[in-house]
Amino acid sequence: MTTPIPEGKYIDMANGYRVHYHEAGPADGQAVIFLHGSGSGASGYSNFKGNYPVFAEAGFRCFVPDILGYGLSSKPDLEMYDTDFFTSGIKALVDSLGLKNIILLGNSLGGALCLDYALKYPDEVAKLILMAPGGLATLDEYKQMPGIQALFTAHQTASSPKEALRTVMNLQVVDKSLITEDIITERAAIAATQTTAARSALKVPNYTDQLGKITQPILGFWGMQDCFTPPSGAQKVLDGCPNARFILLNRCGHWVQVEHRGMFNRACIDFMQNG
Repeated sequence: MTTPIPEGKYIDMANGYRVHYHEAGPADGQAVIFLHGSGSGASGYSNFKGNYPVFAEAGFRCFVPDILGYGLSSKPDLEMYDTDFFTSGIKALVDSLGLKNIILLGNSLGGALCLDYALKYPDEVAKLILMAPGGLATLDEYKQMPGIQALFTAHQTASSPKEALRTVMNLQVVDKSLITEDIITERAAIAATQTTAARSALKVPNYTDQLGKITQPILGFWGMQDCFTPPSGAQKVLDGCPNARFILLNRCGHWVQVEHRGMFNRACIDFMQNG
C-alpha cells in the first residue's frame, strides 16, 4: 500500500478502530510514547521524525502513534473528537503491547493528552515531557491565538488546500525555512483523508485545576513566539504540578522539537536518564 508517510505497525481496538504506530529502540528499553498535535495532515511521524530515532539510539523503546483521527490510524466520522476518544487509542496501545512505567511526551494536543492520561492512569506513567501543551486555557482563549484562527480561516482565502496548509504551517515556527515542500506535500496527502471532526474544534477540557494531582516529574518546553498555545500556560504547570520544570525558548514557535531539535533531544534524554 502506498502511503504519504512510512507505514509502521497497527494494533486493533475492540471497537474496530486501528491505531497506527512506529516503533524503534531496544525491546528492553523504557517505553516512551510520542503524542503529536492536531491540525491538517498531522501524524506522529511528521511531528517526531527528527527526535525518536535519537531517543532509540540512547536506549529507549520508542512508540510514535498516530492519534485516532490522524495519520494512518482510523478516522471515524464522528460529530466531534474529544479527549476520551483520543486517550482510548493510547490506552489500547499501552495495553496491547503490555507497556509499563511509560514516559509520555506530547506536543500541543498531544501534551493535553499526556495530562489526560496521567490523570486517568497515574500508576502507568513515570514521567511527562510537555511541549506547549493544550488543555491549559479556555476555548475562547485559544481562539484568540493567530495560529488557531488560521486553522479555521486559511482555507477560505488560500488559492488551494495546499496553500492553506502552508499558511498554517508557517505559523508553527519562527524559522520559515524549516517548512519545506516535502513537509507540505506529506501533510497535504494526510489532510485529504481527514474527517470534518479533525478539522473542527476539539473538545479538550481545561486541566488547570487538576494539575496538583499530577505528581510525576515533568519537563516542559515552550516557545515564546508560539502562535497556537499561550506561553502563560508554562506558569500554570509550574504553579500546579509539584515536580515540574520548564525551558522557555526565545525565537521559537510551536514546534520546539523541530526548531531546536538538538537541544530538545539532549535535554529530554538527560531528563529521562537522570530525572
